[in-house]
Amino acid sequence: MIGQTLGGRYEILERVGGGGMALVYKGQDLLLNRKVAVKILRQQYVHDEEFIRRFRREAQSAASLSHPNVVSIYDVGQQDEIHYIVMEYIEGTTLNELIKERSPMQVEEAINIASQICDALDHAHHNGIIHRDIKPHNILIGRNGRVKVTDFGIARAATSSSITQTGSVIGSVHYFSPEHAKGTQAGEMSDLYSLGIVLYQMLTAKLPFSGESPISVALKHLQENVEAPRSINPLIPQSVENLILKSMRKRPEERYQKASDMMKDLETCLLPERRNEAKLELWEPEYPEDMDDQSTRVIPTIRSRQYTNPIVPKNESYSRPVYTDNEEDDDDYEYEYEEPPKKKAWLKPTIWIVVLLAILGGMLGLYKTMEKMFVVENVKMPNLVGIKQSEAEYKLRELKLTAKIEVQTSDKEVQEVIKTYPEADMEVKVNSEVILFVSIGPDLPKMLSFKGSNYKDALAKLSAMGVDTETQVTINYIYAEDTPSDIVRDQEPGVDQPFDPKTASIKLTVSQGKETVKVPDLLNMTVSQAKAALAKNDLVLNDKVTTEKSDKIEKGKIIMQTPYDPNMEVPRGTKISVIVSDGPDEVLKTQISVPLKPSVEGQKSEFKVLLTDDKSNNKQVFKKKIDTAETIDVPVIVSPNKSVTITVYENDIEVDVITHRYEDLKQ
Repeated sequence: MIGQTLGGRYEILERVGGGGMALVYKGQDLLLNRKVAVKILRQQYVHDEEFIRRFRREAQSAASLSHPNVVSIYDVGQQDEIHYIVMEYIEGTTLNELIKERSPMQVEEAINIASQICDALDHAHHNGIIHRDIKPHNILIGRNGRVKVTDFGIARAATSSSITQTGSVIGSVHYFSPEHAKGTQAGEMSDLYSLGIVLYQMLTAKLPFSGESPISVALKHLQENVEAPRSINPLIPQSVENLILKSMRKRPEERYQKASDMMKDLETCLLPERRNEAKLELWEPEYPEDMDDQSTRVIPTIRSRQYTNPIVPKNESYSRPVYTDNEEDDDDYEYEYEEPPKKKAWLKPTIWIVVLLAILGGMLGLYKTMEKMFVVENVKMPNLVGIKQSEAEYKLRELKLTAKIEVQTSDKEVQEVIKTYPEADMEVKVNSEVILFVSIGPDLPKMLSFKGSNYKDALAKLSAMGVDTETQVTINYIYAEDTPSDIVRDQEPGVDQPFDPKTASIKLTVSQGKETVKVPDLLNMTVSQAKAALAKNDLVLNDKVTTEKSDKIEKGKIIMQTPYDPNMEVPRGTKISVIVSDGPDEVLKTQISVPLKPSVEGQKSEFKVLLTDDKSNNKQVFKKKIDTAETIDVPVIVSPNKSVTITVYENDIEVDVITHRYEDLKQ
């Protein structure tokens, strides 16, 4: 393969690894000039049409995954009899190598790695893809510390085809879930079980179950309790041990039901308040007995890569199976043969016959035990279309089937089952999952966003959508310091939520702006009295107080308030300014002589004298008819910086204006 170009684009550079079903090569994408990983299907599978079809379909499904913790699949192709998948090439190492080098790992590091794996599983499960082969060998650690999960989809294709075609469960038995080992359907909770084992191995430097053969390991998954992680590594917090034990429960329903549930625990398990939480009960019964009472279905055997039970050649002995770190699959078994001392020539054949009979008897007993244990009943899928969800779930429980709900819009009634997968009359296995597609009613419009809009505009848009704004819309007015008046602050239903314009109840929370209060009348109050009066209304007196002379308002009392008059509505916290009387000015009281002379001597004229001073404004102080000249004294009052004006009228005609300033009169 080295040097060959696939699809006219991917040049094979070197082999970097391999597994039970495929070889992995480092390659160069000649079109995009980037390094890629090319996984090529092993030759023994290339003539199996069903396997190829499943392999391609699952690989294409995995290619739809887009997540920072999932190795990206770039391309799927075939050239002659070579079936290949082109993937993202990761510079780094595998978690398996990391565990060998550094386990037991620091708790924080192990939780960080497990969280990234769990995040990848959550994304895959949401897209309908079950990994089925989570193990350290399929976890890549980039040089930047980013965790990448690989082989998504391929494990599903390999498992389904292998069971059908070869009668074997292909996979990594040390990381099997009990239901996987038993041969029933492996779902989301099976991946989480495997993740629990990976976390167990990172923190304890050992696998929870081991044995001399794959069958013995599988049986331990089904029958034995796991050794508590803290008994191996006391540095593990109790909260982390609880997380591991919950993920590794024998019964799927007792584990985390979703990857997102496990993620929440991973995110909080190292918080100080959780480190010493109560210990999760370790003991649990063997794998559920009720599953042994089902009608029989012979589960495919779990076998090692080369031997199920090694046949020992004559004159050879074998040691126990050795767990090998080979490039094919780190969880496979090989048997190492040792050259024994030469047997004595007189060893009788009858001994071999007895040994052979004993072996055959043991194998027969084991087969009967396995046959009884791995019994899975088939049931016929009932017709659930057209009935309510609750009734459908009840019928499935009676058949020992699990319901998974998927909602869809339709013209059917709410909670009515639209379709099922598998469909009616299909054979399904007990304890397998059935998808119910349930109606949530017709495809409804989504609620618009009204936050930040004027409520009148919101009502207009709702009315255009068919909402009766008078009967269906409730407006709740609130004061808001940071939102202008008449602006929508909140709404129900929320943005993008589906709603029925004909029946939905809609609530708008509308701002009234800042809360307002009335300004009290501060006239004739002292400054301290004004402060107290303002404080009662959550108002503030301006620290800068202006004074002004006044002969009308007593000194020290308020003459005027600004900029708001009494009883005006203002926001709470508004500052009010005042002008305070400084008492009357130092006024000058005196008399001004005013000459009056008729324009025609001897002829009477009517004279009027008007005064403007501090006390008067054009006040008439003299009126008289005279025919000869005379002088009158007019009393005046004038303050500093002010003036007095006297106007003289003869027969209603202004004939004289006398003006004096305070400073002139004081001299």
